[in-house]
Amino acid sequence: MNRVVIIGGGFGGLTCATELRKYAGEITLVDRRNFHLFQPLLYQVATGALSPANIAAPLRSILKYQKNAKTILDEVTGFDLAANEVLLKDGLRLPFDTLVLATGSTHHYFGKDAAWEPHAPGLKTLEDATEIRRKVLSAFERAERDPDIAHRKKHLTFVIVGGGPTGVELAGAIAELARETLRRDFRTIDPADARVILVENSDRVLQAFAEKSSQRAAEALSRIGVELWLNCRVTEITAENVIVDRHGIIEPVPTNCVVWAAGVKANPLGKMLAEAVGGVALDKAGRIAVNPDCTVGNRADLFVIGDLALMKSADGKQLPGVAPVAVQQGQYVAGVLRRRAKGQAAPGPFRYFDKGSMATIGRSRAVLESNGIRLSGFIAWVAWLFIHILYLARFENRVMVLFQWMWNYMTRNRTARLITGERASR
Repeated sequence: MNRVVIIGGGFGGLTCATELRKYAGEITLVDRRNFHLFQPLLYQVATGALSPANIAAPLRSILKYQKNAKTILDEVTGFDLAANEVLLKDGLRLPFDTLVLATGSTHHYFGKDAAWEPHAPGLKTLEDATEIRRKVLSAFERAERDPDIAHRKKHLTFVIVGGGPTGVELAGAIAELARETLRRDFRTIDPADARVILVENSDRVLQAFAEKSSQRAAEALSRIGVELWLNCRVTEITAENVIVDRHGIIEPVPTNCVVWAAGVKANPLGKMLAEAVGGVALDKAGRIAVNPDCTVGNRADLFVIGDLALMKSADGKQLPGVAPVAVQQGQYVAGVLRRRAKGQAAPGPFRYFDKGSMATIGRSRAVLESNGIRLSGFIAWVAWLFIHILYLARFENRVMVLFQWMWNYMTRNRTARLITGERASR
C-alpha cells in the first residue's frame, strides 16, 4: 500500500488529501495546527466582522468520513530522504512512499524581522488576526481616556504597509470600522477622526490588477477616508512611530498600530527539503524550484505545491502565491498519484487556469477581474461574497459567515469586536 504523507493542511495540502479519498493507499496529513484556515477572510477577523471559528474548520472533522486518511498534530523538523522518513518534533519518524510538501509562507520583513515584527504584525494566522484586532480596538480605548490631543491623534493613526489585496482590504475595513461601526460607541472621541494610512512602495495599489481596476480601488479607498501614500518606502518601525521616505522627504508618523502586508517568504521547511535533495534552487523568498509536474529534482516521490513552489506559467510569469494556485496544484498532484496507482501514463505538465483576481474595499465596494471582464462596485462585491462563501471548507462555516455578513450589512455592525490576548487583572 502506497503511503502518502502530506505536510500542511492549507488549501493545497487539504485539497490533495480530499481528492485522494478513493485512492488505494494510506493518506497521512500532518499539521502543527488542528484546523484548516480560510486565510482570505483573516482581515475580517482582524477588524471584528467575523469570529475565528467562522473561517476555521477542524481537520479531523473535514476528513472524518475519508477512511483512507488520518491526521497527525505535530511539527515537522526535518527529512531523512535516504530512509524516506519525515522527522517530527515529538521524536517520531513518519515513513512515506510519496511526500507532498504544502506548508505555505510566512511574513517577510526584508531582513528586519527581529526589529519590525514585534511592532508590525502580519496577517497569516488566527493569532495574527486576533492580535491586530486587539491593537486596533485598544487604540480607540486609549484615545477615549487620554486627555492629551497629540496623544489621541497618535492612538487614532493606523498605518498599513503594503498595497496588495491584504493591505487594501485591511485599510478599507479599518476605515469603515472607525467611520461607521464605532461612530456612537464613544463619548470623548469621534472615531471618525481616525487616520488610516496605506503605504505602498510602487505607483499604485493592487499591482497585479489592471491599471483601471487599480485606479477604481484607489478611488474607493479615498472615498472612505484612507490616505494613499504611493511611491513611499518605510525605513523604520518602532513602538512609537513609523518612519517613511515620502518622495525623498523623511517623515515620521506617530502611531502605536502598524500592520504589515508588504511581503511574504516561504516556510523554512522548503529550504530543509531542498538541502536534503541537493542541487535544488531556491529563490530569494525561499521558494523551491519544482519540475513541471510539481516534483523536486530527480525525486519522483517528492512534490511541492502552493506558496512554497517556484513555478512559472506558460507565459513565463511566476505563479502567484494565492489560494487558487494551491488548490489546482493539489488537484493535479492527486491526479498524478491516482494515475500512477492504476499504472497509467503520467499526465502533462501542470497548467494553472487563472480564474481571475478580486479584492474588496469595504461595504458594497470591490474590484474583480476574470477572463477579460473587469467589474467594480456593488456587482463585484456581490461576486466576491459568493465566491468566498463557496470556497469555505464546511457547510456550517458557509451558513455562519453568510448569516453574519447579512447581519453586518443590515446593521453596519461588527459583532466580534472583542479585545483578547491580554490576561485581565482581577
